[in-house]
Amino acid sequence: MTGSPPRTLLLWCPDWPVLAAEIVDGVPATGPVAVLHANRVVACSERARAEGVRRGLRKREAQGRCPQLTVVEYDPGRDARAFEPVVAAVEELVAGVEVVRPGACAVAARGPGRYLGGEEAAAERIIEHVAQSCLVESQVGIADGVFAAGLAARAGRVVAPGGTPEFLAGLPVEALGRSALADLLRRLGVRSLGDFAALPAGDVLARFGFDGALAHRLAAGRDHRPLAVRQPPADLTVTADYDEPIDRVDAAAFAGRALAEQLHEGLAGHGLACTRLGIEAVTEHGQELHRVWRHDGLLTAAAIADRVRWQLDGWLSGSSGRTGARPARPTAGIIRLRLVPDGVIAQAGLQAGLWGETGEERERAHRALSRVQGILGPEAVVTAVLGGGRSPADQVRLVPWGDERLPARPGPAPLPGEAVARFGPASLSGDAVARSGSASLSGEAVARSGSASLSGEAVARSGPAPLAGEASASGAARAVGAGRPAAPGTGGVPPWPGRLPAPAPAVVLPSPLAATVHDAAGEPVVISARLAVSAPPARLVVGTGRPAEIVGWVGPWPVDERWWAPAEARRRARFQVGLADGTALLLAVEAGQWLVEAIYD
Repeated sequence: MTGSPPRTLLLWCPDWPVLAAEIVDGVPATGPVAVLHANRVVACSERARAEGVRRGLRKREAQGRCPQLTVVEYDPGRDARAFEPVVAAVEELVAGVEVVRPGACAVAARGPGRYLGGEEAAAERIIEHVAQSCLVESQVGIADGVFAAGLAARAGRVVAPGGTPEFLAGLPVEALGRSALADLLRRLGVRSLGDFAALPAGDVLARFGFDGALAHRLAAGRDHRPLAVRQPPADLTVTADYDEPIDRVDAAAFAGRALAEQLHEGLAGHGLACTRLGIEAVTEHGQELHRVWRHDGLLTAAAIADRVRWQLDGWLSGSSGRTGARPARPTAGIIRLRLVPDGVIAQAGLQAGLWGETGEERERAHRALSRVQGILGPEAVVTAVLGGGRSPADQVRLVPWGDERLPARPGPAPLPGEAVARFGPASLSGDAVARSGSASLSGEAVARSGSASLSGEAVARSGPAPLAGEASASGAARAVGAGRPAAPGTGGVPPWPGRLPAPAPAVVLPSPLAATVHDAAGEPVVISARLAVSAPPARLVVGTGRPAEIVGWVGPWPVDERWWAPAEARRRARFQVGLADGTALLLAVEAGQWLVEAIYD
């Protein structure tokens, strides 16, 4: 590339990690303070430097030089949060600020130099404004390029245009900020940036690689990196205040529709569309109400208006204080309504479905479930998300309708032919799932109550394969319905050790049912610590029900979880059994007690 780097003004706050610790945590920066990372000093205060503390020292050596040293752990998040007001203060005077790192920010010097009376006047004005606004001392350097401007800021210099290579030539190679490269250059006899810049570029690339070639360009003053300026986000929130409190649903719906159209027009003007909408309301008595609505598509003006109307209807039509499903209604009318586009994307950035746009039936399902949420709250409608885990109860997580569908535990991709229930937002019957109550097992029949069967996107369950009649502890290798050991899933995520083979049970009981298992002689079947079964299971009794004959079984699958935490440790063994009436159950033995955990179709 040809041409000189752009003139850059860089503001630098010395010892910023120390100042950030004072701003956020109240650690006095006037005392001896050192910020440590990986047991080494990364920043220290002026008084600590007077006592001999330097960057790179180990903690013990630093405390040996300064016994009264205050040690603070390095926290980049704290540094960034504390530096935000400084950046905002700079943005009040100049536009297009780039945050180089916490404690340093850069702007193009051409603009401020013109309308603030020259580069030096602009530097003085910015330093004074930051000191008055944030009570922070800073230094400004101006040079050709961000790298040279940063070094000039440490010296408080304004390098004349075209004088950057000469300014850099006298600096040591440590100024590159690459300790390994600087150490190697010194051992090769290259001690200054000028000596390094005089080396042939091809030889530097061949000897030091790409990073060395980049450092060689910086040492020669050829920093052509453009400023990555920070764009202040546009305020897309719309607010309306009402002189007369709104306490009727029809008046609230009319006000909400006007506000929704205003929000949609503002988003469209920036080429954006809303995917997550925050609705906030303030009542006459100061009560604040807030709800976030999510949508997997683009919220149109009508969709935004519908959700605002539903939410206001849910708030204003709430219960009057009596116990019930509805939340309590506000104590006064609404005087302020605010719509916040909590999630926005480019209007053309949503990929359409494989088979075209969303159908009318799916849209009606979305509207119906969203309407229920507006009345009863977001937790009233939940969706099932399949994840990892060793037991069926661990593999399913229920999340509110419209929330991000993230599993509670990472899980592998299903194996070919593996019957796994899949839940997707496109299916109402496969998505809106509510499981309550418990199954009642009595005699030879299995009664199922309070369990919603899954359809829609759920893959058909074929039930477990025929069970081995005389399986022993080694029968775990002959997994039911698998025919082979579970292989690692795709995507680099291995299967959970000790998980059950496919297929998954159809009904997972909210609370396992106590049971007893006997052998052919009527003696209780027990499992030893080495997973040895005392005798083949022959009869099962659930609770106080009638005995049921066991015609096939397989297991055990041992699970020893969280053994390192005694309060949370859990050790159990699981079996799959088939009864004479064709029912297949998942049993578990824990602390000597047999439990019925799930039922297969």
